Amino acid sequence: MGSRLKIIKNGTVTSSFGSPGRINHDSSQFYNSRLYEGLINDENVKHIENKIPLEFLNKHFCHSSEQMNELPDNSVHIMITSPPYNVTKEYDNNLNLEEYLILLKNVWKETYRVLVSGGRACINVANLGRKPYIPLHSYIIKDMLEIGFYMRGEIIWNKASSASPSTAWGSWLSAANPVLRDIHEYVLIFSKDTFTHNRKGKESTITKEEFLEWTKSVWTFPAVSAKMIGHPAPFPEELPHRLIKLYSYKHDVILDPFLGSGTTSLSAVKNDRNYTGYDTNAKYVELANRRVAEYKNQIKLF
Repeated sequence: MGSRLKIIKNGTVTSSFGSPGRINHDSSQFYNSRLYEGLINDENVKHIENKIPLEFLNKHFCHSSEQMNELPDNSVHIMITSPPYNVTKEYDNNLNLEEYLILLKNVWKETYRVLVSGGRACINVANLGRKPYIPLHSYIIKDMLEIGFYMRGEIIWNKASSASPSTAWGSWLSAANPVLRDIHEYVLIFSKDTFTHNRKGKESTITKEEFLEWTKSVWTFPAVSAKMIGHPAPFPEELPHRLIKLYSYKHDVILDPFLGSGTTSLSAVKNDRNYTGYDTNAKYVELANRRVAEYKNQIKLF
């Protein structure tokens, strides 16, 4: 039978059969349905932005992001991170699942405090194991909603040909116990208080072509070599690059509470944004500082 639209003076409204498009579309009937009862309360939100003291802006800090005391309330515009996976890599603390989730939730609460209203939180995460499969993204979503974040959606990062060449098929050519081999990770997108990021006096830097491509929910680009970066689990610069251009304005403040090799900060600088970040490992803070400094020195030569 297909989708049907009722034509109205200034656009379209969804019929009971749904709508195939979003151009000039009135979705109020859908969001006023009982399905969304109690889920949205972003009216009369005040957009408060406090300045980060200059001595703390564009700096990395070597301590836990469970307490980001250098950052005032409502001072960060977007958080982009990939938390440590707690699978006995050199930077992990080998916590049990409950301890690990408590650590993450403490950081998410602190992130909520420092984000401006309408600020975004973007979390790159891969699920773990097979016996049983641990759906980390589901645990994180639950905790973020409990804190008060609104979920905006999720991106599937298809790592394609660069994904692990695992041959752990389980029961080969048998239904006894076949094992799925992940070639994707998630990027979970949330916002604080409201879905709209205040644009007054600010400049977007995304192109039309980038916007059309990056608003799709599946992104395909390769992972990056750990040996090349000098960190056990770096994410490619393309990931924060896209998120920064899609979800922030020029000169906004970008936070990475699990700094690692500093890829988020490096991408922030390259995209004319400010940055801040935290890591408990002094070696990685030094690596992040060095990568940012090398880029700044490089552009000074031109």
